[in-house]
Amino acid sequence: MAETDLGVLLRSMEPVLHSEPYGYAVWPGGALAFQPFATVAEDEGPTLIARLAEMQAAGIASDPWARISLTVQSDLAAVGLTAAFAEALGREGISCNVIAGYHHDHLFVPWERREDAMAALRGLSGA
Repeated sequence: MAETDLGVLLRSMEPVLHSEPYGYAVWPGGALAFQPFATVAEDEGPTLIARLAEMQAAGIASDPWARISLTVQSDLAAVGLTAAFAEALGREGISCNVIAGYHHDHLFVPWERREDAMAALRGLSGA
C-alpha cells in the first residue's frame, strides 16, 4: 500500500544509487534501438531520459546524470516528500530533476555529485 505520512516516507525512503549514468536530451524522432527510462512530451519536442551509454551509441549527446530511486512506495497524493529532499539537496548545492512513477520517485542529480546526494538523502532519512 502506498504511504502518505511524511515522517514514515522520510524514515523509509531508502535511496538506491544506480550504477550507470543516464542522460537527458531532446528526442530527435524516429525509432530508437533502446527502451528509454522515460519520455516527457513538451511543446518544443519530446524529452528523452535513458541510460547514457545507449543514448551515445545512438548518436544522442547528453551530460551524465545519476539516477537515485527512492524505494519507499509513496502515494501520488503524499505531501512534502519532494519538498523535503529538494531542500536537503539544495542545502548542498545539488541540482535535482525528479520523475515520479506510480510506485517510486526517481531523482536525477549531476553524476559528479551522486555520492554527495546520497549522503544528503541518508541524512534526511536518519540513516
